[in-house]
Amino acid sequence: MNTRHRFALAGGFVVLSAIVSVIAAPALPDQVVSNWNAAGEPSGTMSKTLAVGLVPVLGAGLLGVFAVIPRIDPLRANIDEFRPYYDWFVVIFTAYLFLIHAGIIAFNLGYEFDFVYLILFGGAGLFYYCGVVLTHAKRNWFVGIRTPWTLSNEEVWNRTHALGGKLFKLTALLTVGGLLFGEYALYFFLVPAVATAAITVVYSFYLYEQIERDDSSSPGSGL
Repeated sequence: MNTRHRFALAGGFVVLSAIVSVIAAPALPDQVVSNWNAAGEPSGTMSKTLAVGLVPVLGAGLLGVFAVIPRIDPLRANIDEFRPYYDWFVVIFTAYLFLIHAGIIAFNLGYEFDFVYLILFGGAGLFYYCGVVLTHAKRNWFVGIRTPWTLSNEEVWNRTHALGGKLFKLTALLTVGGLLFGEYALYFFLVPAVATAAITVVYSFYLYEQIERDDSSSPGSGL
């Protein structure tokens, strides 16, 4: 399966979202439940028109952005090195959008389930694959942990992404485990996710400074 086929598969999920909207629209209420609190209770609504159109339009727009990124990145050759992983991320991301869209539609058609669990379970899968992508990502301007320090030094990029990949996978596993804790399940995703973001940023800075000090203190560095 090449890039064209993988993007066609991703586009298929966008089309499925649109089909679900068209089929379900006549049976949906004028105001569609679209938000839930940590306990899984409905906490917000949106108009039916927005609810049926948001994900298909958003998915199509993001798919276009994902298609353009490898073409405009100044380091596009580096993206080419992990292109299959990038493409599969696009597929999994559009599948996740479809899952959430189908879940919203089903909930508003009267099917009873804990929507927060659906979001977290799907999000865990997405986060785990993000960890896979990070471990393979080469330095570029759009994909990965992009801090001033990772973008300035390839070693910092590689080591930060190795750590980040492990932390993203750990976050995914904690999220799945958190499903056993009822209304607290959401925190098993939010806390590790925020911690992962903070740790990788601080680590990239620390690593960059350490490498710079080592280089400046090495023999001949002042020549």
